[in-house]
Amino acid sequence: MKTSDFYFELPPELIAQTPLPRRDASRLLTLDRRTGAVAHRHFYELPSLLRPGDCLVLNDSRVLPARLLGRREPGGGAVELVLLRDRGDKQWECLVRPGRKVRPGARLSFGGGALQAQVLEVREGGSRLIRFEYEGIFLELLERLGKMPLPPYIREELEDGERYQTVYSREPGSAAAPTAGLHFTPELLEQIRAMGVQVHFITLHVGLGTFRPVKAEDITDHEMHSEFCTIPAETAEAINRTRQAGGRVVCVGTTSCRTLEAWASEDGTLKPCSGWTDIFIYPGYRFKATDCLITNFHLPESTLIMLVSALAGREQVLNAYRIAIQEKYRFFSFGDAMFIG
Repeated sequence: MKTSDFYFELPPELIAQTPLPRRDASRLLTLDRRTGAVAHRHFYELPSLLRPGDCLVLNDSRVLPARLLGRREPGGGAVELVLLRDRGDKQWECLVRPGRKVRPGARLSFGGGALQAQVLEVREGGSRLIRFEYEGIFLELLERLGKMPLPPYIREELEDGERYQTVYSREPGSAAAPTAGLHFTPELLEQIRAMGVQVHFITLHVGLGTFRPVKAEDITDHEMHSEFCTIPAETAEAINRTRQAGGRVVCVGTTSCRTLEAWASEDGTLKPCSGWTDIFIYPGYRFKATDCLITNFHLPESTLIMLVSALAGREQVLNAYRIAIQEKYRFFSFGDAMFIG
């Protein structure tokens, strides 16, 4: 199967640049994966698509304000870092701009010297291993000095950083938001619980590799990025009970889906676990733990549209995307959503 099989033409004006004032006011396209039927709703109508006995699985990862703006020392020019992965001992793997001017040994300063750093090495793919120097707690410094690392297709500055966080985010570690969850409000979650749907959490820390284009002509040649995830005992037990009782497991976002599928046994049973996953889901994959998926609209030729196509069929997904474009749905991180069931 070729990467070009997942291409579609998207008018640039449909790429959402800012979130809507009300989270659950987003539109919600529903796709029946058995028939291919498409319908149009709003996200606040989600409870009508759920059933008592279902289990809603959400990713509670919190986005780090991982974009740091500073200067090269002494007296150098401006520099921008995006933190990718904590390597321990105050060392982080980072993206750097301008990369050609930030070589091993370079000294960097942020927040007037409150946070300083030294470049240790250039890694494969051009990222840098950087050691930070600071007093106090690193995450508190990030909250004060850092900015949200918005995806490259969003050019507007975000006025309220919390709009790039889900209302249930609690485990810091992501370089990008699990965006399907951005549509939920506390009131909507309470309404869902009250109707007899269980709500449980996993954690997957989203890496910027999620935006990496698939450059291989044959999708099976693509090297998937690796992300750290956790399934708590409470969530594993709830999913197992749901499946045994005939309920549906409804994953909120491709991150929740990938986490469950990475660790589920062949019969869909889950155990508590933590670890790294580089699972790549594309058409032909047999889902073990996911029955329904809530997801945003994804980039052409991305691993995410390949995952959605594995669940609902490539032709049906591309047809749903064509309809969404005709109906002027908003795309990508701050855009509208799909319910696939």
